[in-house]
Amino acid sequence: MKALCQTHFIRPLSRLLLLSFVSLVPTGCTPVGPDYSPPESFVSHTWHSELEGGLTSDQPDPQSITAWWTTLNDPKLSELIDRAVASNLDLKQARSRIRQSRAERRIARADLFPLLDIRGSDTWTRSSEDMGTGKTTQLFSAAFDSSWELDIFGGVRRSVEAADADLQAVQENLRDVLVSLVAEVALNYVELRTYQARLAAAQANLQAQTETNQLTDWMSQAGLSDELAVQQARYNLESTRSEIPLLRAGLEETMNRIAVLLGEQPGAIHEELTKQEPIPVTPAKVVVGVPADVLRRRPDVRQAERELAAQTARIGVATADLYPRFSLSGSIGIDALSFDTWLRNFSSLGDWTLSGGPSVTWRAFDAGTIRQNIEVQSALQEQALFQYETAVLGALEEVENALVSYAEEQVRRESLREATKAAERAVELAVYNYQAGRTDFSNVLDAQRSLLSFQDQLAQSDGTVTSNLIRLYKALGGGWSSLAFDEKLENTENEKKT
Repeated sequence: MKALCQTHFIRPLSRLLLLSFVSLVPTGCTPVGPDYSPPESFVSHTWHSELEGGLTSDQPDPQSITAWWTTLNDPKLSELIDRAVASNLDLKQARSRIRQSRAERRIARADLFPLLDIRGSDTWTRSSEDMGTGKTTQLFSAAFDSSWELDIFGGVRRSVEAADADLQAVQENLRDVLVSLVAEVALNYVELRTYQARLAAAQANLQAQTETNQLTDWMSQAGLSDELAVQQARYNLESTRSEIPLLRAGLEETMNRIAVLLGEQPGAIHEELTKQEPIPVTPAKVVVGVPADVLRRRPDVRQAERELAAQTARIGVATADLYPRFSLSGSIGIDALSFDTWLRNFSSLGDWTLSGGPSVTWRAFDAGTIRQNIEVQSALQEQALFQYETAVLGALEEVENALVSYAEEQVRRESLREATKAAERAVELAVYNYQAGRTDFSNVLDAQRSLLSFQDQLAQSDGTVTSNLIRLYKALGGGWSSLAFDEKLENTENEKKT
């Protein structure tokens, strides 16, 4: 047995080691293909937009960005976001994609290790008496087969490198889904409260216009007014009444949307959201940092960078096909004509058959397929770089627009507040003068219409200011924390395994 191993195993192994050494000399074990280095993004140190309306470029507190919704001081909003993070279906799909990517990385790493197969067979052969002995013979066989392709030129290592970057990109995608989710819940919640404020304003105006309609009826019956004023008051009243069903429909749709974001059926959370609550108020000061902070924080930019890294590694995978492949294979087994004999040989380690040796494979001709594949992967890397640069520019554009929208809407809201106050006073004066006979009803009609319009616009502007702050936090990449989020993800993975 010892001599057999020396003859059939050590000599082939020495030959393989010699071949491997010769191959390693020109390459130094360095994987072929380009090594990845992150692209440099030359961005401005300051924002183009003027920071007004409480905005500042100071270094932000991580907590204020990570859980930005807490700055709105609305416990119900915080509760809804927690429930969405736990149950949203898009987030669950993103978590599932991470588990898939982790398994794919393990598959890529498995190619670094030898393969071992166990095979066994029980075959029988029978020949006819005319052509042979007419007897049946059996052959029992069992063997261990092993093969190992040495990753001399780093094709497998590059594929593992690509799989690692792919996994990191999928993790960034999950974070991007989380950022979008919490922003979507908050935006719909603000829209819900905005609809409630608009509905309350419409109902208050409806009540006031109902009283005005009764007033014109009484004055017409007393001969102090004409039928025109009565009809004008009537169509003004019904016009306001017609707006209420639209607001109620929008309110219902928003509550249904929030329920779906929470992974629940439409209508499941109506009872807890029906009570009117004020629109969340934005903080007096909002710290946004500088452009470089955004690029480091935005998950979509980080994802694009990881996809570029993965594609760079795939160029090395394709380049490795230009070089020979070195493999070591071996087999050890035992054959016998009866099971008893096979069992005795197996227990006594007798009559074993051992074979093995190195092999090399090198593509001699492929009509340029390998080099064209390298060209394909290089073009895909170039596209991934452009995609990364697009993500950077898109992120900066989104923040700049959000900065302007947030600041300018606050200016608009102040003007609407003043206009609403003036409209309220105008209604009081118009009704008083109409009762005193100093003016006709058209002034009352115009004043009431203006008041309803300004109150509705002011309610929408209140909601828009808060919504624009939410969009700003989303553009800044807020809504996830690397440490807390990764811990929560790991806990979820452990629960799945359990």
